Amino acid sequence: MVTGRFRTLAIASCIGMLLVLLAGALVTNTGSGRGCGDDWPLCNGKFIPSYTLESLIEYSHRLVTGFEGLLVLAAFLATYRLFRSNKADFKEPLYYAGGALLFTIVQALMGAAAVLWPQSPPIMAIHFGISLLAFAATLLLVVWSYRVKNGRQAVFTVPRSVYPRVLAVCIFCYVVVYLGAFIRHTESAGGCLGWPLCNGQVIPEFEGATTIVFIHRVAGMLLGLSILGLYTHIRRVTNGKAGLLIPAGWTVLLVVCQVLSGAWLTATLTNENWFIFTSLLHNLIITGLFGILIDMLIRSRRLQERTDNG
Repeated sequence: MVTGRFRTLAIASCIGMLLVLLAGALVTNTGSGRGCGDDWPLCNGKFIPSYTLESLIEYSHRLVTGFEGLLVLAAFLATYRLFRSNKADFKEPLYYAGGALLFTIVQALMGAAAVLWPQSPPIMAIHFGISLLAFAATLLLVVWSYRVKNGRQAVFTVPRSVYPRVLAVCIFCYVVVYLGAFIRHTESAGGCLGWPLCNGQVIPEFEGATTIVFIHRVAGMLLGLSILGLYTHIRRVTNGKAGLLIPAGWTVLLVVCQVLSGAWLTATLTNENWFIFTSLLHNLIITGLFGILIDMLIRSRRLQERTDNG
């Protein structure tokens, strides 16, 4: 039985992971990654460092990550204690809690490695992706805890054609996220000025930062079209019934918001304060979008198997 305390703990770990993800993006966007020098877990050799804006941002990120690590560990232990005796029905939350703990540890180690041994932008871009997976795992645990009623979940049929399409969209979304993170870590955001045109051209000259940003824009457009196609397919094969159709509708809304936030991000490139805000908003939207897609992936796979087996 899922208790109110368990749900509260799951929600706290999910919110905490979102804060970790946004704090990491803030560190990158403000160039505060070296705010604590080469020291870890201390900051410039001190437990409480001397105040500078960069050290404050970096050290705050470390503190939030540390508290979140404790929350995720507590959620995992609570999940194991509550549901280990009923593995037939409750393997699912153990996977989510275990995945959250695993990815939290990996991202913390990557953060420490980035401080002690500076990494290249392609490696640093993976850090955001790992944090995204950790958030998705905590979100799945929260969603599962609310879907379970008296130990059973509502069941609806999912045609076989849905799962491979959702899987393809999830993978492509992760690629688009990686490209966006790579742009931040290479400080290439100014490669395309203006929107929707890039430097006043439909197809710009491919050189340096312009190439990276333009590829990201094209990938984002293709992601939007693929999500719209996924929604259309789900609506057609389910005859407009609820189930996956509602979250699919949310993904369409969020990908539109993501595109518009990308346009706003471009418009604020010359205003540092607004750029930080729009960049965090951009990260927040894609985090929600990816979380919903992963939930759709899990449900379409699990319910497809249940349906196919009778």
